[in-house]
Amino acid sequence: MVTMQEIREDLRQIRYYYSKKEMFENATKYIVASSVVDKVNRYNEAVKDAPPRLYDLYVSLYVQNNTQAALAYEWDYCNDYIKRLNKQLCVFFFKAFNGDM
Repeated sequence: MVTMQEIREDLRQIRYYYSKKEMFENATKYIVASSVVDKVNRYNEAVKDAPPRLYDLYVSLYVQNNTQAALAYEWDYCNDYIKRLNKQLCVFFFKAFNGDM
């Protein structure tokens, strides 16, 4: 069973991975791939079944490495709305990984 805290930590690691993706890919030429790559693949596989708004949020926040504030400005929403969407995304992953879907 995956907890919400683990999901939040995984998402932080995924954001970091995408911010340094080229380094991670180049490193695999010399050493074994980081375990974060498995997390990235797991979350990417799960998010494909997410509602479009949550899919877009995942890409915008974690793949494109935007902050919630920057995304709120770009989408012309308040910060609280993006925060609520991010919570919905975490709940989506919680249900997907714990068999509630």
